[in-house]
Amino acid sequence: MESYSGALALLLAVVVVVLGLYAAHLSAGLARTPLTSLPYNGGVAPKEYAVSRFHARWYSMTMVFLAFDIEMLFMYPWTLVVAQVGAAAVVEMFVFLVVLVLAVVYAWREGAFRWA
Repeated sequence: MESYSGALALLLAVVVVVLGLYAAHLSAGLARTPLTSLPYNGGVAPKEYAVSRFHARWYSMTMVFLAFDIEMLFMYPWTLVVAQVGAAAVVEMFVFLVVLVLAVVYAWREGAFRWA
């Protein structure tokens, strides 16, 4: 019996998980009709498919947003160590920011921010 205790514990764990998922499914009261299973939209029927395609201009804006978001990821740890490292850290951050500003100027000149 001792040789099967691990397998029995694993089987018991699987049964408990399956029964828990089944109980959650029953208690959620999922709708079976398409009208009641639509996401809440104030009673208005959706006009387009939820996973519709976006215009290509949104992708360039997304890349610019991600660039500035990643900039913040680099700036937060820098703020924690700038007092220990000193002036070298300040110079490095200004070089980083200059490169980022040059990238924004380039994107602006190439028309990445134009909507028409």
